[in-house]
Amino acid sequence: MPAPTVSSGQDSYVHQDLTGYYDGLAAEWASKKNQYYFQGLVRLLKFLVPRGSRVLEIGCANGDLLAAVDPGYGVGIDLSSRMLEVARSRHPHLRFFQMDAHRLTPEPELAEPFDYIILSDLVGDLYDVQGALQQLGKLCHPRTRIIITFYNFLWEPVLKAAERAGLKTRQNLQNWLSPQDLANLLDLSGFEVIKQGRRMPFPLYVPLVSEILNSVLQILPLLRRLGLQQYLVARPKPGGARPRYSCSVIVPCRNERGNIEPAVKRIPSMGEHTEVIFVEGNSSDSTLEEIQSVMSRYQGPHELKLIEQGAGLGKGDAVRKGFAAATGDVLMILDADLTVAPEDLPRFFDAVESGAGEFVNGCRLVYPMEKEAMRYLNLLGNKFFGKMFTWILDQPIKDTLCGTKVLLREDYAKIAANRTYFGNFDPFGDFDLLFGAAKLHLKIVEIPVRYRDRAYGSTNISRFRHGLLLLRMCVFAARKFKFF
Repeated sequence: MPAPTVSSGQDSYVHQDLTGYYDGLAAEWASKKNQYYFQGLVRLLKFLVPRGSRVLEIGCANGDLLAAVDPGYGVGIDLSSRMLEVARSRHPHLRFFQMDAHRLTPEPELAEPFDYIILSDLVGDLYDVQGALQQLGKLCHPRTRIIITFYNFLWEPVLKAAERAGLKTRQNLQNWLSPQDLANLLDLSGFEVIKQGRRMPFPLYVPLVSEILNSVLQILPLLRRLGLQQYLVARPKPGGARPRYSCSVIVPCRNERGNIEPAVKRIPSMGEHTEVIFVEGNSSDSTLEEIQSVMSRYQGPHELKLIEQGAGLGKGDAVRKGFAAATGDVLMILDADLTVAPEDLPRFFDAVESGAGEFVNGCRLVYPMEKEAMRYLNLLGNKFFGKMFTWILDQPIKDTLCGTKVLLREDYAKIAANRTYFGNFDPFGDFDLLFGAAKLHLKIVEIPVRYRDRAYGSTNISRFRHGLLLLRMCVFAARKFKFF
């Protein structure tokens, strides 16, 4: 393939310098890499990119990282022709092209958008970072995720000393970019950051010691900022024609007889069509008969459905059965206790339909609550778990246990398909969805709601028994998200 076209002057000089530098390293690239650092990158990218995705890596070098994420369709782009020769010989099942990241040309292999675009340790070499990021838009669909890894500039003196001592391959002079700098450049280029993080605060390999230190240091508030590997996950900003969606509202209910008719009367119509699915959980107060009675008398615009939970236990099982029966494009959960007002649901629907959020969570911890709505210990517990999950998921979560959660049915199908990663252990249903949404890098947004006391019935939540279960789930989630 012909060499890329470059402009004259300083731009041309920089590209020739980089090309010569990486051409000279091509034959020994695999052996000269810091294997401990590279294997950390591999673990990170394998966590961030689902197997079988359409993946483009820009600055792919010898293709080892692209191959490691096991794409269904993988394309690598690099400036160095010799690196690409090595990549083709090492990974013949992938496609590799010589191309300048600043000028992505419309090759047939780039005609279809990609699910994931990786720029791993590339932005430090780019002559025009914003210009290169602006090129990515032509390769994205609305759900594409951009993954950028880059090293922490706090390590620059140590890395330069290692180069002088011959312990590290010499690098060209690098751009000094903080996470905030990159987030700003992504914003200017039409993208928004979903999550960011740091890993590997102890990048030197010492058997047993390195893994222990990295596990401990990355959870300590100040020391975790020393992580050598930094990453951002971004998505294209919403735009274009707004879709028109239908809606399914799932109402798990157990011993909620007095709330059934008010729920039906108060749920607004949303989108093209609204269906309300009651999942009855073996109530002892004639909730089932009340649902059947309301359905027989109802003459409103919604389509009402009834599912009996049967042998299943817990709200999580009820939600999964309701979602499986739903036909709407947007899936909603409304707790039958009506402590979150059904009249607030259109705000959630609008957030998904507009693209402002891909997983929309209610937040009860902003507005003052009615006196009996939440006991003080419950309030403290909710605030604690919000802080924990913000750290674990690398996305801000203030209220993990609000029952009102909304997402697209197509995203729920992906969460369900990948449920084996976390297992079926969540009796509430909230964390199954939160974990799955975070693993798919969905944009999580929260909408404040006013939390009201029950008008009928009593809570099914046990503060201490369920609190211990939530702590166990935090530990489990930390292992999956932080210590993979």
